Amino acid sequence: MIIYLKHNEIDREQWDNCIKDSCRVQPYAFSWYLDIMAPGWEALTDDDYDSVFPIPCSSRFGIQYAATPAFLQQLGAFSPDKSQQKAINEFIDYMPGFFRLIDLNVGQRIDNDRYRVTLKANYELDLSRPYEKLWNCFSNHCKRNIDKAGKKKQEIVTDITPEELIDLFLNNRGMEIKGIKPRDYQRLNTLMNFCLKNKKGRIIGVRKSRKKIIYGIFLVEIKGSKTMLFVVNTPESREKRINYHIVNEIIKESAGTKTILDFAGSSIPSIASFMESFGSINVPFYRIYRNRLPWPIRMLK
Repeated sequence: MIIYLKHNEIDREQWDNCIKDSCRVQPYAFSWYLDIMAPGWEALTDDDYDSVFPIPCSSRFGIQYAATPAFLQQLGAFSPDKSQQKAINEFIDYMPGFFRLIDLNVGQRIDNDRYRVTLKANYELDLSRPYEKLWNCFSNHCKRNIDKAGKKKQEIVTDITPEELIDLFLNNRGMEIKGIKPRDYQRLNTLMNFCLKNKKGRIIGVRKSRKKIIYGIFLVEIKGSKTMLFVVNTPESREKRINYHIVNEIIKESAGTKTILDFAGSSIPSIASFMESFGSINVPFYRIYRNRLPWPIRMLK
């Protein structure tokens, strides 16, 4: 039986065990990730946490809505045993009516004509093969850029702080990106610090003359998955092809293990092409949208 749980009613241990044992494990649905990036999240669960559906939610003008926040790519249905495709349609049918706006990114396609569904791209690379075989699947363009970057002998550093990485992003076109609010960066900062402290992630990058940062990447790392959650390029790092060098090093260190490198996707063609050049495949997810807000509040969303 499906039940709706408020934030303080969720059993974190049972929840995380369900997420951990589900197929295609990603960090986004673990309770610690949701607590930081979607404070107050609620959930639907079935048969004592045999399957679960996290709901990032909030309210505005006294009206409750469910929406995927920044830096949390996708959620959906999770279950170790049950078909997740079947589970999500059951959960969607059970979504409480008091959510007047639903705008969620989920990992499974839904079969429900009450929602508008949009396909989105996410790129993943299975690192279980030896590095030599992975290299053979890189595009020629990718290999040339890796070779070009290697000649520069860029030293990878691990002493970049979350604050430094976020500042680098904001100073390199980050301010031009709409839809990301100061609170989102504050939450991202908290997430990075949590992951660094609890060995669930790391920040690596390159400094110019060991001082000024010219490239940085925040990886969320859990068993079986490495997610490139936050990548910051600069004009100098692009010119030196540092992004190709760093990703190649990440692939090298985990080649031959049961690990998925998650590039986290992009709708920008040039970035998507970069991800694909390493032999990654598109594992799509879906945006589901339903707006039952009253006018004129609907116009403010």
